[in-house]
Amino acid sequence: MEDSDEEPPLAVEINDAVNSNQLTEGSEIPPVGVTVITGYLGSGKSTLINYILKTQHGKKIAVILNEFGEELGVERAMINEGEEGNLVEEWVELANGCICCTVKHSLVQALEQLVQRKERLDHILLETTGLANPAPLASVLWLDDQLESDVRLDSIITVVDAKNLRYQLKPNPDSSSFPEAYLQIAFADVIILNKVDLISQDDSGAVLEELEKEIRDVNSLANIIHSVRCQVDLSKILNCQAYDPTHAAHLEALLKENKSLTTKGLHDSEVRTLCICDAQQIDLDKVRIWLEELLWDKKYGMDVYRCKGILRVRNSDELHTLQGVREIYEIVPSRKWRNEEIQMNKIVFIGRFLNEEILLKSLHTCIVGTN
Repeated sequence: MEDSDEEPPLAVEINDAVNSNQLTEGSEIPPVGVTVITGYLGSGKSTLINYILKTQHGKKIAVILNEFGEELGVERAMINEGEEGNLVEEWVELANGCICCTVKHSLVQALEQLVQRKERLDHILLETTGLANPAPLASVLWLDDQLESDVRLDSIITVVDAKNLRYQLKPNPDSSSFPEAYLQIAFADVIILNKVDLISQDDSGAVLEELEKEIRDVNSLANIIHSVRCQVDLSKILNCQAYDPTHAAHLEALLKENKSLTTKGLHDSEVRTLCICDAQQIDLDKVRIWLEELLWDKKYGMDVYRCKGILRVRNSDELHTLQGVREIYEIVPSRKWRNEEIQMNKIVFIGRFLNEEILLKSLHTCIVGTN
């Protein structure tokens, strides 16, 4: 892990993984939120994790790492043995009540073991060193049947380096691969623009404004937070409920007609945001077929990373929300349409090779009464 100049947090050994006396029979415990933390090497992911592990915030937070780094200064306190004595995880509990563990084999297994301590946990952070694309993790955490009742995907947070972001977004002429910084920004719900103090004071305002524009060109839905050494208000990065279809905050941007979400002036081959709208009622079955052709079959040659929207569904007085990450998607009724709202379909796509004309035309095949 990067950012090795951090002072290590104090660690204490775990004694009991679960205190059964804490759980009352039949008690309903809400799912534990899981936040995925991603970012380019050196952006400050370790700094953010260290900040959370050392801050006296009064929350019980578990951090899952690929491996313990020297930067965190934690020693192995306990080894849990799996079947036939195989090493499963390493655990350590920190002085502020947070838990730190490493994933040796199965992420699902690590999460299952953590949620057995669920009454003690307020949140789980999942650090993704070496993983450019967080989409596979989102698919496991969001709609995995095995975990759905115990944990929920809360949000994907991307940490970016304000000083070096422009270089990281430039294609490498010696490589055919797409810059991974684009993917990390495209999938993010929250973007921490870190190291803003390293921008020249003479023109920092203009530079930061331009950096925000470059980020919003890729993903105009994400919330951008400025930080120095990743010291951020935890209430802005935890319990975001980005994948909760009933969370009103995620509908606001889509319902505001005066806010354009479509990226202007970029080539179709670049990662960008595109928004389509239509006021007519749609057939939900046709919409599912349409989405599956786009997301699963890559019809029309588009590469969709994220989609999010509101739908006006036939024979329903409820606003339906659409959420999609790569090949998986979910459409659910969210709440009743309000009298003052203009009922419409509004869908935001983030991806490459997006074609607004084709998306609108193909959406029209889902309108009630069309064949």
